[in-house]
Amino acid sequence: MKLSFLNKPYPVICGIMGGQTPSELIAGARESEADGAQGITIELADLKPEFRNFDSLKGVIESVNLPFMFYFYRNDKWKNSSDEERQELLLAAADAGASMIDVMGDLYDPSPMEITHKQEAVDKQKRLIDRIHGKGSDVVISSHMSCSRTREEVTEHLLKLETRGADVVKIVTGVNTEEELAEAIRTTMMLRHELKVPFIHLCNGKFSRPHRFFSPALGTAILFAVHRYDPRYGFAQPTIRAMKAVLENIR
Repeated sequence: MKLSFLNKPYPVICGIMGGQTPSELIAGARESEADGAQGITIELADLKPEFRNFDSLKGVIESVNLPFMFYFYRNDKWKNSSDEERQELLLAAADAGASMIDVMGDLYDPSPMEITHKQEAVDKQKRLIDRIHGKGSDVVISSHMSCSRTREEVTEHLLKLETRGADVVKIVTGVNTEEELAEAIRTTMMLRHELKVPFIHLCNGKFSRPHRFFSPALGTAILFAVHRYDPRYGFAQPTIRAMKAVLENIR
């Protein structure tokens, strides 16, 4: 039986990482586990093509006794891969034992705010979600944007994603002013009452760090943090140690 993000007390702290080789990912997973992470999230964009296979992914998943989430957006570092090609690797991850797969909200139809309204693309997403479920993995459907959004806009957005059959819905918006931060906090609290499935509401931008620390206490089910900072993958996430310290004291 696969490990799951859905049978743990929320919020679940995930160690998030990328890497070019399975060895890098295994090292990151073990470091995150030692820090106290309750799950692992892997970005596949930087994984070298020769390691993009079932055996490599299975070795990573079996390196620690934690649930694994995998995502692969339109930022392939090694080739110009299509939406369809990237899903084949994510399906291989599900076969290898991944607990959760991230499906983009505008998969098969790149769209503003990363949500497609084209019925043909939505139907393809639903069939993909069914395939992932058939392999025993859960699904998070996600959208990312750099601009701010009101609580009504975010709620409407996630309610639409919720109808596509995923187990978790996710949105990342921008917060660059105090007013936008206040609205993001109100949004998280509103989502807790409006959505039927667990949600991930996170922010990037100048005022993103306060929201990332507050949102788990307000309803965000899964959050992301790093063992250490790596210039290759940016500095947006808090550390696992810092996130644990906040959650232990904010209660």
